[in-house]
Amino acid sequence: MARSRHEEGRGPSQRQLRVGELIRRTLSDVLMRGDIHDPELEGMSITVGEVQVTPDLKIATAFVLPLGGRDREKAIAALKRNKGELRRAISKDMTLKFAPDLRFRIDETFDRMDATRAMFADETVRRDIEAPDEDGDE
Repeated sequence: MARSRHEEGRGPSQRQLRVGELIRRTLSDVLMRGDIHDPELEGMSITVGEVQVTPDLKIATAFVLPLGGRDREKAIAALKRNKGELRRAISKDMTLKFAPDLRFRIDETFDRMDATRAMFADETVRRDIEAPDEDGDE
């Protein structure tokens, strides 16, 4: 069985990156302009942090976060409910042969950054980081 590039430990291709960024920008613009007529979505400001596309370009996973990080489940539900309309908007704005199926996930990048900051602020960790090397180097 042939393994995909991603399974072999390689990163996404330039094409995947380019298409993912185009979809990210298009989704951001559509959501910002309020092109999707859903009262719940219109009342939210949603950031599209990244879009990852499968090697065959058939599935695009958008990592999103509502402003302030509140109502995450509500935002995901509203995006899923309007997936068809969002997909049509993407296909209209882009020159892909087929519009990819959209998946939505919460972007946890900011949560991980906060956890990392908290870890580095911990007194024990700071002592370890600031300790001189055992070789006498600093």
